[in-house]
Amino acid sequence: MDQGPVVSAEIEAGARFLAEFQKYAPVQAAFWLKPSDEYGSYLYVASEQINDENLDVAYGEVARLWQEMQDPWFDPFRVKLIGADDRLAKAAAEARRRYPGRKPIQLRGTTFGGVSADEVYIYPPAPVPVN
Repeated sequence: MDQGPVVSAEIEAGARFLAEFQKYAPVQAAFWLKPSDEYGSYLYVASEQINDENLDVAYGEVARLWQEMQDPWFDPFRVKLIGADDRLAKAAAEARRRYPGRKPIQLRGTTFGGVSADEVYIYPPAPVPVN
């Protein structure tokens, strides 16, 4: 897997993962972040239902979905689960306010939530399920 900039195959694999993870915990924000001082990118998943008490269970769900997906472009070790109150989740929410709509947001060479980032790819908000 390419460890440089986020590639479209990773983005697509991440979207498939998020569609399934959304069934486990509502996702408030999801984005790929490539910090300037690191070689690879990470998929951050923010949810109000993720906290210190259930983080291990949530990562267990990441591993379960990875096994089901069998996608060479999805690496569970590149997933970082965060609470919706995390500074990076708040930065994603701010970017969504700044650039509203249902399209992805791609930022390059920016500071994101206090992190110097080469690249940030923010997924569109998940559709609200209809009951």
